[in-house]
Amino acid sequence: MGHLTFALLRVLSLLLVTQSVFAMVLFNATDLGILLEKYLDDDGDWMVEKQRSKRAITASDMQAILDLHNKLRGQVYPQASNMEYMVWDTELERSAQEWAETCLWEHGPAGLLPQIGQNLGVHWGRYRPPTSHVQAWYDEVKDYSFPYPQECNPHCPFRCSGPVCTHYTQLVWATSSRIGCAINVCYNMNVWGQIWAKAVYLACNYSPKGNWWGYAPYKPGAPCSACPPSYGGMCKENLCYKGEGTNRQSPREETDERNSIEPETPHSPGPRLQAPSPTRRPNAVVSNEQMSQIVTCDTKLRDQCKGTTCNRYECPAGCLDSMAKVIGTVYYDMQSSICRAGIHYGVIDNDGGWMDVTRQGRKDFFIKSYKNGLQSLGKYQSANAFTVSKVSVKAITCETTVAVLCPYQKPTRHCPRIYCPRNCQQENPHLSRVIGTKMYSDKSSICRSAIHAGVLSNESGGYVDVMPTDNRNLYISSYQNGIVSESLQNPAGGKAFRVFAVI
Repeated sequence: MGHLTFALLRVLSLLLVTQSVFAMVLFNATDLGILLEKYLDDDGDWMVEKQRSKRAITASDMQAILDLHNKLRGQVYPQASNMEYMVWDTELERSAQEWAETCLWEHGPAGLLPQIGQNLGVHWGRYRPPTSHVQAWYDEVKDYSFPYPQECNPHCPFRCSGPVCTHYTQLVWATSSRIGCAINVCYNMNVWGQIWAKAVYLACNYSPKGNWWGYAPYKPGAPCSACPPSYGGMCKENLCYKGEGTNRQSPREETDERNSIEPETPHSPGPRLQAPSPTRRPNAVVSNEQMSQIVTCDTKLRDQCKGTTCNRYECPAGCLDSMAKVIGTVYYDMQSSICRAGIHYGVIDNDGGWMDVTRQGRKDFFIKSYKNGLQSLGKYQSANAFTVSKVSVKAITCETTVAVLCPYQKPTRHCPRIYCPRNCQQENPHLSRVIGTKMYSDKSSICRSAIHAGVLSNESGGYVDVMPTDNRNLYISSYQNGIVSESLQNPAGGKAFRVFAVI
């Protein structure tokens, strides 16, 4: 099974021995938009929004990945005598899609890995085709000496440093004749401790599984001289080939039907992942309510705060080109564009992103200035003001409480965006209490409260937002999503909080 590879913003030295690194060019919103458009559903929503409109991968990307695999498999050196022609498998594609949608930078799921091989790649910034990852996997051949995979295996205790070759060996494993891949765009993906705002995640699953310790990926010899009997002696471009008359699953022309993955019964035996449906188990609650508000470049805080909370905003790319006004420096008039104020202050750039806003009451005047490519206006009369700040991200444990993470104080500060680990549902309830329903006591575990509230999956973990609220005199107990919360009446001190989904 291949180890993880990824592209960084700029050329870096090798960070981990199990990881191959290659250069990354600066972000270009227009180029990334080309890729993002391909993975929206017909209504323009993200894949995660609608179960019936998901697009795992386009037909063109599918064909390009498959063709490059077969091309590279046919040119190995020394030549392979038993290298099989690779075909597309829709079940492997579905399993790759479900894993890519978790946005976890690790191999998985654990229950399927004994049956499949897997290569992963991720990048952000300027558009790059998915085949660039496939080529990077193959390029590990430079550090591989046939037929000794241990020469390039960094795993202890045999070896604890050195390059990685296991992407390459999985790609050219002779008997791995089926492949299925998926692409997902992940917001705020945690890649080895770095948060990538718009990561493009590629997962490829292979069957039968390759990379068995102590075995070479293929048999050397004249091409097709040692093909399995099932191929009938046919050969194509140095690969064992069954011809066009077989019932293999090959890429089809892209249609809406082809790219809409319906929840259906598997067509054939074999591993198939299916996320548990919340409606299939009792006491299940699912909430997609978000604290972060999606705004445009022209949205003013004065307009956005009417009857709503004013905490966290998601800004699009390209706001430098907007003509919306920004009034002030550091303190901004409520009639200012939220996103352009964020660019002016430097908490986001023209690529967009998340930012926090704090209302500051009335200020006597507002100063004009030119910062970060944007000219703000001055105003010499009093008006309500706001400040902007970066959205920090913090990974926590299942036991972490709001009282510990963001204690309440004046002036109020924003809680960071939180990344919860998997499987917090099983944690000791005495150490990871959940007090309340929908509104939780700040002595509660944040991650277990998020599972209880239905904004987070226990199986995958992920990001949540936390909003402080006024203290409650009564917290009500309930059983939701496998967690029993506690009731509490007239607590001494402390505050309440709500948890929100991050989609």
